[in-house]
Amino acid sequence: MKVLLINGSPHEKGCTYTALCEAAKTLNEEGVETDFFWIGKKPIAGCAGCGACARLGKCVFDDKVNEFTSLAEEYDGFIFGSPVYFSGMNGALMSFMDRAFFSGPRREMNPFAFKPAAAVVSARRSGTTSALDQMNKYFLHGQMIVPGSRYWNMVHGNSPEEVLQDEEGLQIMRVLGRNMAWLLKLKAAGEAAGIELPKQEERRIATNFIR
Repeated sequence: MKVLLINGSPHEKGCTYTALCEAAKTLNEEGVETDFFWIGKKPIAGCAGCGACARLGKCVFDDKVNEFTSLAEEYDGFIFGSPVYFSGMNGALMSFMDRAFFSGPRREMNPFAFKPAAAVVSARRSGTTSALDQMNKYFLHGQMIVPGSRYWNMVHGNSPEEVLQDEEGLQIMRVLGRNMAWLLKLKAAGEAAGIELPKQEERRIATNFIR
């Protein structure tokens, strides 16, 4: 079992990374392998709504998004981390997730459906809950399983050193790691017992309310 932790911060080893590391450490203790994926500092274009991914099986903009969706097929779960910008996730990660969750399911194998996913945010002070709400909507839309923790998945601090002083935040990361590991083990046990994934309706219904 493997979990990919996506660092959406422009700071590779900053506060968001510190929070993700605490969750990763606990996943490792529970026998789950972990890898990190940093989206980097280069600009990430937003979704152009061109629909080319339906034909190509990947996004028409060939950058970190396609690199991620190709890798994602190999992983059993995901944790996305973001700093809080104006009570939401940072812009680069939003563009990244818009395109990943729109083009990813159009690959030959959907890399997201029925896999556990969680969001983690870091902030100096506030805006965390609205950022989490924004990020969780991608997982719910993608038919993913969202594990909880003992509280909202957030840490506070203005530097990695300050985050390490947020004892409650670090505990939340550890509980999240254990809960995700438990879900992964349940899913593996279900598959071993022959429990099939939910049957999918072939045609997606999209209702337009304008008549």
